Amino acid sequence: MNQDQLKQLVGQKAVEYIKDGMQVGLGTGSTVKFMVDALGERVKNEHLNIVGVSTSERTAAQAKSLGIPMKSVDEVDHLDLTIDGADEISSDYQGVKGGGAALLFEKIVAINSDKVMWIVDESKIVDQLGAFGLPVEVIPYGSQHIFEKMVAKGYHPEFRKVDGEFVRTDSNNYIIDLHLNPITDPHALAEDLIHMVGVVEHGLFLDMVNTIIIGHEDGPEVITARP
Repeated sequence: MNQDQLKQLVGQKAVEYIKDGMQVGLGTGSTVKFMVDALGERVKNEHLNIVGVSTSERTAAQAKSLGIPMKSVDEVDHLDLTIDGADEISSDYQGVKGGGAALLFEKIVAINSDKVMWIVDESKIVDQLGAFGLPVEVIPYGSQHIFEKMVAKGYHPEFRKVDGEFVRTDSNNYIIDLHLNPITDPHALAEDLIHMVGVVEHGLFLDMVNTIIIGHEDGPEVITARP
């Protein structure tokens, strides 16, 4: 089974948790894309009555094309469940997200959800966070000064660029990736980053996930990380 097949497996498993009448946060990324496809099938075939709230413009476009009713996060009073991917999940169920540059919207949707589910293939499970670069969203104004402060702290920052151009988030901000392998104290790092003026949000998703579905060759594994 290749990686895409594992992602499809967990995406299909995840939509089993979506019930009629739910307001559901839809994450961003390659694994979530399979989940949204599967959800679109349920909406079409079972006439499932749900409302989706997207964490990115590209997920919103995909969901709408499949006939999934969508609202903004500000148009719903709460979310029953958010299903999203992750770039790394540690053995104590902390996460790094933001590889798709959607971490700000992903975190806003997640913290307004009653339950959070992450769906990943087995390659995303690690003992300790840090091998994947930690994304930090910063406003462009003053970003070079933030970058230099991160250098001084030993965070090994790198502006995310494609073809020499700064990657822009849906909020038109920049992403700085930190190369910190390993992250020995994620909570302390999260506190430090969020208090740096000009930092909008960081990709440490701590004490947040309730359920994790991991794609293995022999089938999906469901883990209850937190009640």
